[in-house]
Amino acid sequence: MKLELKTCVIRPFNEADAESVQHYADNRKVWMCLRDFFPHPYSLEDAKAFIKLVSQENPLKTFAIATPTEAIGSIGLRPGVDVHRKSAELGYWLAEPFWGRGIMSEAVTAFVATAFDRFDLIRIYAELFANNRASARVLEKAGFAFEGRLRANVIKNEEILDSLMFGRIRNEVVLDEVDRLK
Repeated sequence: MKLELKTCVIRPFNEADAESVQHYADNRKVWMCLRDFFPHPYSLEDAKAFIKLVSQENPLKTFAIATPTEAIGSIGLRPGVDVHRKSAELGYWLAEPFWGRGIMSEAVTAFVATAFDRFDLIRIYAELFANNRASARVLEKAGFAFEGRLRANVIKNEEILDSLMFGRIRNEVVLDEVDRLK
């Protein structure tokens, strides 16, 4: 998958991305918005291991968000299993210097539409920390519906936080596209 957008490109990661991934991912503000399996500090070895891991996915489900010269973030899906096999969790992060420019809203919108075309999914959802208002706004702009608050659901940096659940259903994407054509 390669998506050319107005503000960025979504493409597979490659080994040459390791330095930019390490540079931008080694940021406490980025880490504070993500689950603890995203390391902090973030080393070059962490970046290389991540790129190697996602490059082995078949089919690819994790991609770089990039400018013409460097990777500046990531977006991907984690497919559900068993009774959740037609759902996938959306995850993403963006380098702090690129926040507030509409890049992530554009990337999520395009990525989700493409994911529904490429994968046999009914639902894509995202769970975020309740204090991450910017990410909630990204999901709202991308047509996700707020589905609920999970109280005292996570611990991040030794703080107990609520998390917010947002979801998008396949048919909603189709309806949105039809509405745009009217």
